[in-house]
Amino acid sequence: MKGIPAEKGTYILFLRMKADRILRVGRLGELTFRRGVHAYIGSALGPGGLAARIGHHLRVTGRLHWHLDYLRPFAEPAVLWYAESQVRFEHEWASLLASFFAESTPAPGFGCSDCRCPSHLLHFPRIPAMRDFLRRLPRRNRSAFRLSGICIADERVAP
Repeated sequence: MKGIPAEKGTYILFLRMKADRILRVGRLGELTFRRGVHAYIGSALGPGGLAARIGHHLRVTGRLHWHLDYLRPFAEPAVLWYAESQVRFEHEWASLLASFFAESTPAPGFGCSDCRCPSHLLHFPRIPAMRDFLRRLPRRNRSAFRLSGICIADERVAP
């Protein structure tokens, strides 16, 4: 997708689901996902950075590697927030979103098999305003990165 840098960073991908679904997600087993907005919080510190990781998440593929790959055929990407940084902010961002904005945590363990976070997937009644999210960040982190946003709901992504 145009506009996403190949730099390392952290991201929040907001997705819309049109219907409730029960899905089998790898070792997590069967999980119930409610219709509405879901946010997946992740980091991209490997080769290709944000562009490679988000590019993967935007495509629906038959190869199920990340937890999000199981959800993607049923959830359409809507909005992307990202920050270029060598520092991993995903844990702090997931905690902040869960505390102040999320309606629920639909899938315990989702996207966080490498950390102690309850989940990196959250459910919302609607996409929160970026400015409200930024206001809730601790002051020490506000200057650590510049948060960017892209509306991707109308973009076509080739498989």
